[in-house]
Amino acid sequence: HVQLVESGGGSVQAGGSLRLSCAASGHTDSSMCMGWFRQAPGKEREGVAAIWTGGGNAYYANPVKDRFTISEDIALNTVYLQINSLKPEDTALYYCAAMTDGGVCGGPPFEYKFWGQGTQVTVS
Repeated sequence: HVQLVESGGGSVQAGGSLRLSCAASGHTDSSMCMGWFRQAPGKEREGVAAIWTGGGNAYYANPVKDRFTISEDIALNTVYLQINSLKPEDTALYYCAAMTDGGVCGGPPFEYKFWGQGTQVTVS
């Protein structure tokens, strides 16, 4: 299976920036869809960005596409989520996930098979 290890979360004031990291290991494909999701207390998990690894296309949810950037380091098998101009409503537990087959990249959470443990982002 694919193992995902997240880092980079923290507490920051509104207007600040964070870069989240997700390192993938295990039985990875040369190209696979990896996504970032977030979940706030009392709310459903929602996708924010996704990318085809190996230099493929990136996708963004409309509410965040002007502030969030997903990228990758192919050599490190790691994807990143750069978040700028943070707002209090960005506060959530952020997860990375991997899709090995099937669904459309940027699709709903159930189409992703492997998940990280999440990293907390708190904006005040």
